[in-house]
Amino acid sequence: MSDELVAALDIGGTKIAGALVRETGALTVRARRATPARASGPTVMAAVRAVLDELTASPQWSRVVAVGIGSAGPVDASVGTVSPVNIPGWRDYPLVSQVRHAVGGLPVTLVGDGVAMAAAEHWQGAARGCANALCMVVSTGVGGGLILDGRPHLGPTGNAGHIGHISVDLDGDPCPCGSQGCVERIASGPNIASRAVADGWRAGPEGAGAAAVAAAARAGDPVARASYERAAQALAAGIAATATLVEIELAVIGGGVAGAGEVLFDPLRRALRDYARLSFVRELSVVPAQMGTDAGLVGAAAAAARASDVAGFGAAAQARSERRVGPRGPRRLGA
Repeated sequence: MSDELVAALDIGGTKIAGALVRETGALTVRARRATPARASGPTVMAAVRAVLDELTASPQWSRVVAVGIGSAGPVDASVGTVSPVNIPGWRDYPLVSQVRHAVGGLPVTLVGDGVAMAAAEHWQGAARGCANALCMVVSTGVGGGLILDGRPHLGPTGNAGHIGHISVDLDGDPCPCGSQGCVERIASGPNIASRAVADGWRAGPEGAGAAAVAAAARAGDPVARASYERAAQALAAGIAATATLVEIELAVIGGGVAGAGEVLFDPLRRALRDYARLSFVRELSVVPAQMGTDAGLVGAAAAAARASDVAGFGAAAQARSERRVGPRGPRRLGA
């Protein structure tokens, strides 16, 4: 086993997390800051630097050979910039050069957070051994990443699979991305909660977030249940469109909203049967993610290790997928 480490950052609208990652996927040193999402670009970057400062202060930092970043998108990995929809102070922000400077010139790899999650789930999670899958993060926003032919598919700028900004309601509400009726505008946690409140749901002492709406839906509240069913329908429409386009066999869903469990997955699977009608997508399965909140960090590390040719880091899982006979591989349970 190699003693080399990869540093990883997971940057989203709620938190900025960092860790040092072993080739087994185990996280050693960790750091975290809240994302000042409505602040200026330099203020957001100061939070990133604070996380990096904790990591670089560790005695283990001397073993770090590369840095991976999984960021809310869109990103442009071809030039190293990010423009997260939920962080308005970052527009074409030169994140890679800023991080490279902060870590003394180590190689830095940038991918979208959905791509990072997909890489993690394919390496060690729910998409292990699966040749063609869509992995989604449903949380403050909705992101996604693709596994095609047994490996993560990044696209030219690192945004391939960004399902959150597929429009599924032509007359829907405007989305911060500039379009309207996007999956994210319906199915993200804040939008599930705001829809429930607008339709008359009253929050209790536990608050008014998506988790509280899920608890109310579980207890039988019809308005809370309807908000989750609407979110599930939007997700199903986006998943079915993706499956029709690239023939995935599995959809993996993680993020805070997936924590609702069957409140989300039951109506999602029902809706998917209505949308995925063609013969080659009818057997599409939907399963919960397995990597939890560490998925972005593990996947960012795997992406950086692959780009920098660091031994280990998901090579075995990728080789298993590439050795399989046939383009689709075994079916997964959970449809």
